[in-house]
Amino acid sequence: MGTTRTMEILVGAFMVAGFVALFFLAMRVSNLSAAGAGDGYALLARFDNIGSLRVRAPVSMAGVRLGRVEAIDFDEETYQAVVTLRIKQAYDQIPSDTFANIYTAGLLGEQYVALDPGGSPDYLGDGDQIAHTQSALVLERMIGQFLFNQAQESSQ
Repeated sequence: MGTTRTMEILVGAFMVAGFVALFFLAMRVSNLSAAGAGDGYALLARFDNIGSLRVRAPVSMAGVRLGRVEAIDFDEETYQAVVTLRIKQAYDQIPSDTFANIYTAGLLGEQYVALDPGGSPDYLGDGDQIAHTQSALVLERMIGQFLFNQAQESSQ
């Protein structure tokens, strides 16, 4: 009788540990474990098309994560997406002529913002805007253009 009770307690503890591990895995995959929104400084970037970019998407330079996408808004005057990037304070020497590009991690992975540094001696500060941006490549649009070009070539 005592060994079955001990076995039940061990199985229960194992199940609880499994659920806790599953919870932390879900938090890690969904990017909810990020630092608070007030850490670091904000940069703005305007894009014609952000594709499926989401809030809390990574912001990286040379493959190193510098921060996260903090907010995505729409400018009704210019009809552009305004993306607020929250950069960690440790990375405070980003050149003012940096390019912001939206890329996809893998073939069908999540989208992220990649920063390509320029050569300016001046640095971006809190609230500054990144002047040079490249919008997301939309896979459906690329396939449509390819098929349209193939149809034109075959009709000639």
